[in-house]
Amino acid sequence: MNCFRFTFVLTISAVTFAHADEDAPALSALARMPVREVTVFKDGHAFVSHQGKLPTDAAGNVLMDYLPAPVFGTFWPSSMTKNAKLTAVTAGQRRVTVTRTPLSIRELIEANVGAEVMISETTRYEATILGMTERSAAELEAIAPPNAGEMLPQKGNVVLLKTIEGTKAVNIERIVDVTFKTPPKTGGGNVEFRNLLTLKLDWSGRKPEATAEVGLMYVQRGIRWIPNYKVTIDGAGKATVKLQATLLNELTDLEDVTCHLVIGVPTFQFKDTPDPMALQGALAQLSQYFREADPRTGQYQMLSNALMTQAPRMSEYRASQPAPTDLGPEVTGGEASEDLYMFTVKNVTLKKGQRMVLPVTEFTVPYRDVYTLELPFAPPPEVWRNFNNQQQGELARLLSAPKVMHKIRLENKSEHPFTTAPALIVQNDRVLGQGMMTYTSKGGQSDLPITAAVDIQVKKTDTETKRTPNAVNWDGNSYARIDLTGAVRLTNYGSKPVDLEVTRYVLGNITEAGNDGKIEMVNVFEDSSFAPSGGADYRPYWWSWWNWPYWWSRFNGIGRADWKLTIAAGKSESLNYTWHYFWR
Repeated sequence: MNCFRFTFVLTISAVTFAHADEDAPALSALARMPVREVTVFKDGHAFVSHQGKLPTDAAGNVLMDYLPAPVFGTFWPSSMTKNAKLTAVTAGQRRVTVTRTPLSIRELIEANVGAEVMISETTRYEATILGMTERSAAELEAIAPPNAGEMLPQKGNVVLLKTIEGTKAVNIERIVDVTFKTPPKTGGGNVEFRNLLTLKLDWSGRKPEATAEVGLMYVQRGIRWIPNYKVTIDGAGKATVKLQATLLNELTDLEDVTCHLVIGVPTFQFKDTPDPMALQGALAQLSQYFREADPRTGQYQMLSNALMTQAPRMSEYRASQPAPTDLGPEVTGGEASEDLYMFTVKNVTLKKGQRMVLPVTEFTVPYRDVYTLELPFAPPPEVWRNFNNQQQGELARLLSAPKVMHKIRLENKSEHPFTTAPALIVQNDRVLGQGMMTYTSKGGQSDLPITAAVDIQVKKTDTETKRTPNAVNWDGNSYARIDLTGAVRLTNYGSKPVDLEVTRYVLGNITEAGNDGKIEMVNVFEDSSFAPSGGADYRPYWWSWWNWPYWWSRFNGIGRADWKLTIAAGKSESLNYTWHYFWR
């Protein structure tokens, strides 16, 4: 007699599936609906569209074991099958039969009911496996309190064996080994709870078909694209701009899908509220690339765009030749949809947890070199004495070494906007620097910083010219007026002329700017240009070092002077200005 002795050296086989009973469908019948199209926004949200033919159950409904976690109010299922109307979608726990390769004697016995075996306990004997003792789910639910919900079968530890002496009950722990007379089955089904999505279909009195074409659409956080530019300048006024995208997928597997990359972010009013159809107890933890921005500082969301700033057209991109098979997705073009710009990428395959870099578009735009200098305001001498030595030293370092910045000014003559993204600047295959491309609509201009212009020397001098006691009276108090004059001397030590744009801010009231300069008083409540390092209140970081008196803004504001000039090689220019402030 040929026998097969079971040992714990098993080859892992492909998981197979079989129905255990009608109430617990096999997991194999719960096919996942494939993703056909996904629209990806820069803030990490994605509009996902599933569609496919899925098997139906005995009632003609479609069961799915994939449940998304959509944003509240964005979950929309549908049926594309003729004469099969979608009447409801139910999300909840259901019993399913899951078949797995046995990894223990118990699981092997459960999978081989009816098999003839040789059992080893303290003795050896022949038997036929009748099964394990078990209380069914129906039995447990019948004795449970009302509204206890569905239950799983309760398994015992007793094996029922048919022997020549009768039916023998043996505790599973007593069995040392089992020898099968024929090859054992290596797949056993267990009933488990799974979160299922049930799409209920009305077949209008007809017999349900074996499959049904159904779909899901929803918005969920978990797929993001991060743009970045490479700007290659030729030194003669032409810049070649290449845009590429880094695609991050932490949502679900994408296989051969159409992917739309969007410039612009719509407003999702309930983005922090999950839809009730999401049964997950806790939403998936996403990586730092999906962290939400602080609404006060914008931190972690430097690359997002506001929807209302988008314009309505986009250029097409065509590869010069068809892309070879299996060398990555193909970017087929761009188009506008309302206020959003979309690049379409065909045939994207990206598993959950993977990243992908792909070229998006390339174009040439004009540029010119510009040199800018910003001189921030400083607190008046009367305030300095209230700062400690460390604060005074920090302010002195900030104000003592102004530098001219070399930038390139790109003129957007392409058919779509520049989006906010890192930009690598290259000339003659050498890296000049990296800056931040800011959102620029079609026809607009964008400045990309390169580096400090070391060939342009800056020297700033400010001098007090007059003090007038009791200059004004207000609220029973007398205030003095302090008049000052300033000069900025610029020297071009380079070998060619440079175009300079100079801005000087003063704390007080600016009265005059020489050399055809323009002056104005800044709106301190809305204009943050004078405080690039400040917070949401548009003030420099050192402003809170001192408790400014209530009367300060009654007499004093923030003034600005602007100059545009060209300095020839080896030449110098001086820019003069005057201002005053009041002090009590």
